[in-house]
Amino acid sequence: MTDDEIDETVRGFLACSLPKAGWTHAAHFAAALWLVRHRGEAAARAEMPGLIRQYNESVGGRNTDTEGYHETITQASLLIASRALSAAGDAPLSDVLASLMAGPCGQSGWILAHWTKDRLMSPEARRAWLAPDLQPLTG
Repeated sequence: MTDDEIDETVRGFLACSLPKAGWTHAAHFAAALWLVRHRGEAAARAEMPGLIRQYNESVGGRNTDTEGYHETITQASLLIASRALSAAGDAPLSDVLASLMAGPCGQSGWILAHWTKDRLMSPEARRAWLAPDLQPLTG
């Protein structure tokens, strides 16, 4: 994604006008990177849960104990995005996103290196942060 495409994706996400098919793995990280860079990590951590819930509902999704919003995945992604931005300095968001997508986080199952599937897919992990049970987050 280019910087313009990231901006367009995030604007669509924030306005709940992004087509459901556009809410890809890369788009999730693009939104995390954009929010951390433009609003700061604390604000991104506070705002992202509500933004994702609202977006999910706008495209016909539900936020339950088995689908939709997932707190642990969201907070883990924001932590990874924040670390990537910190390491990248003033690099364009497109470069930071490309680097993330070229590494382990580029795979949708990246998080299973840190959490067992049972722990990660539990209702508790959807509702609140659960620390990794396999290995700490790095990146």
